[in-house]
Amino acid sequence: MKPISSLFVAWHTELPSPRWGPVGRVDALPGTMSRKSYRFCYTNGAKMIEGFRPLDGMVDLDAVYYSDELFPMLVNRLLSKSRPEYGDFLRWNDFDPADPPAPLVLLQRSEGIKKTDSIEVFPCPVPDNTGCYLNFFFVHGMRFHLGNPVATETVSQLHAGDRIQLRCEPDNPVDPFAVAIDAGQTPIGYAPRYLAHDLTRLLRDCPAGSVNLFVQRVNPDAPFQQRLLLRMHGCWPADFSPCSGPEFDAIPALAEA
Repeated sequence: MKPISSLFVAWHTELPSPRWGPVGRVDALPGTMSRKSYRFCYTNGAKMIEGFRPLDGMVDLDAVYYSDELFPMLVNRLLSKSRPEYGDFLRWNDFDPADPPAPLVLLQRSEGIKKTDSIEVFPCPVPDNTGCYLNFFFVHGMRFHLGNPVATETVSQLHAGDRIQLRCEPDNPVDPFAVAIDAGQTPIGYAPRYLAHDLTRLLRDCPAGSVNLFVQRVNPDAPFQQRLLLRMHGCWPADFSPCSGPEFDAIPALAEA
């Protein structure tokens, strides 16, 4: 069954050395009386990343898991609707609290990052209705950059619609595909790791001026990981396939008819 919405689950660790990669995939399926609403399976990344351990309650890497409700590992990554800051949480992610999105859509935007574990979630980009690359993401690594007073002042003066820059860092000692984000001449953070490889390709292959990055929202009262939401719009090369590679491929065969 073809999913109506999907996201990847990634695992990361910094010890004994930095490692990151996709390990699973969650699909929202069209609901019927005879089928479950959500599906989870592991991807080859779960077998390729040294040190990865299966998620709680999902110990078989070759199985396909179904559930009528969103899997607990994902529910725990969404702020409870009973929390007083829930409306702010929706606004930080650029959603209307009066018309909240589906849970999987909210997870795609918020990335489901928790300080207490090594899991994050992300969507695989798809072309918009004009065939271009459109994506929204939060700036990563701001906590470290905002220790610099110049960066702090620069970020405080940003507004929705401001243009900012992407810059490849091939000499980055941790990740040669790292893509830095600059406001003018001031570094303020990085693009998420799940986008770094694809962004490097787009910046290399797209015509000059066809990959643009803008501020979508500034959230001065949000945690660092949701402080600055960006919107990227760029070309989609004919042979471009995001989230490709064996680590993204599902281990079990999935019926997508």
